[in-house]
Amino acid sequence: MKNAPTDARFAAADWTKSSYSAADNECVEVAFARLWVAVRDSKATQGPVLPVTAEAFTAFVIGVQGEELT
Repeated sequence: MKNAPTDARFAAADWTKSSYSAADNECVEVAFARLWVAVRDSKATQGPVLPVTAEAFTAFVIGVQGEELT
């Protein structure tokens, strides 16, 4: 990945949790920053962040919605 943002860049980001998340936060959260999307565990918000390109994240979401990953 070319010039992936660091965890610190996403520290102040607006993180979004899925509306399907259970009350006990068993979910992931995402934050958007230009050409990147960061993913983290909602139970470990101070833990590591996985940055992926917006293009890769879009392909993942389309795949999940179309159930192409089963």
